Amino acid sequence: QVQLVESGGGLVQAGGSLRVSCAASGIIFSMDPMYWYRQAPGKQREGVAGITAGGTTYYTDSVKGRFTISRDNSKNTVFLQMNSLKPEDTAVYYCKVVHGGEDYWGQGTQVTVSS
Repeated sequence: QVQLVESGGGLVQAGGSLRVSCAASGIIFSMDPMYWYRQAPGKQREGVAGITAGGTTYYTDSVKGRFTISRDNSKNTVFLQMNSLKPEDTAVYYCKVVHGGEDYWGQGTQVTVSS
């Protein structure tokens, strides 16, 4: 079955950097678009970044220029490099794959940015 496992979250000071990873199994990873979402306390889950099978990337406006999504098809892994972090980036970060017309989610990883 499809499984997504995130890792790499943690606590960082404002202005710092973190890289979160999402390892996928149960899919032909290179063929599916991958996405990062986040959910802050009391807020709806929002899309942060996406990357197509061909490597085209998309970002929400609030992270453009600070976050970079990438994928390593040899490792079935998608990454989100987060630089110049702000307290408002604090959230649980989730990866998602759309496979066979269905959404599959990981369990999430907490990112906390202190001011």
